[in-house]
Amino acid sequence: MAISTSLLSFSSSLHSSSPLCLPKPFSPSLTLTLANSHSHANLAIRSSYSQMGSSSDPINLRNAELPSMFSMGESSRPSYKWRRVLLKVSGEALAGDHAQNIDPKITMAIAREVASVTRLGIEVALVVGGGNIFRGSSWAGSSGLDRSSADYIGMLATVMNAIFLQATMESIGIPTRVQTAFRMSEVAEPYIRRRAVRHLEKGRVVIFAAGTGNPFFTTDTAAALRCAEINAEVVLKATNVDGVFDDDPRRNPQARLLDTVTYQEVTSKDLSVMDMTAITLCQENNIPVVVFNLNKPGNIEKAIKGERVGTLIGATSNPTISRT
Repeated sequence: MAISTSLLSFSSSLHSSSPLCLPKPFSPSLTLTLANSHSHANLAIRSSYSQMGSSSDPINLRNAELPSMFSMGESSRPSYKWRRVLLKVSGEALAGDHAQNIDPKITMAIAREVASVTRLGIEVALVVGGGNIFRGSSWAGSSGLDRSSADYIGMLATVMNAIFLQATMESIGIPTRVQTAFRMSEVAEPYIRRRAVRHLEKGRVVIFAAGTGNPFFTTDTAAALRCAEINAEVVLKATNVDGVFDDDPRRNPQARLLDTVTYQEVTSKDLSVMDMTAITLCQENNIPVVVFNLNKPGNIEKAIKGERVGTLIGATSNPTISRT
């Protein structure tokens, strides 16, 4: 890099009636040119000033009105509440009106919501359930099917949903990767934490399938676990209800929607939000949970921006979360 500096120059004229040589008011110009011979890029910083009467003030480059080369790359981006989120989509939500196992309208709506979020620069990972196809806990004991085998079948159901969601998202231009808790190399990547984080940093959506890979653990627990592993800031639990109620709204029409709930209230009141393992994992890792209705357009974006939507569990409306 060659640096050339044109020094201050000024011209003066002599008074005919005076032997003294006094300079006239002048307008010097300071130019600093940084030339990169390899990239042929030039950066010029120019500062000019006019001497007005008194010459006691030295040239002050700090106060000169220079274009800031450090602020050129900064844009007035709106700040969002969350920068990396984990969206938990239940299998029942994918079924829609239950006319079929997977409603393409629901998956497309999810894909469009996620697309609108990723365009904001927010990193999104998903954990998908499988209850719309097979729920292990419901089938255990049927025809001699033990609980472990039933749960493994349920894990395969989550992989089916994940592949369907991946195809829908990529059809509208969202680069998406599916990672499974156990190896299914022909259809998806194995779950590798560092690879998942790298995908997110590159702007890709990552769908975690097959739960935790272990029986007796729900996909809610898988969502809390993956959220903690990839250092996501919040679990967004998308369901078919508006949030957490103080009573079952299907049995009690007067049930009241709660804006905020603590972890202790969820466990002590046995609120049917997430299983106790998932809630405990979120509590221990200071992970807030937002429960909201997936069927209302724009809810995902609202939740990420910090707008009031559904029920917030385990944090205030403007939390300051410090997690490593």
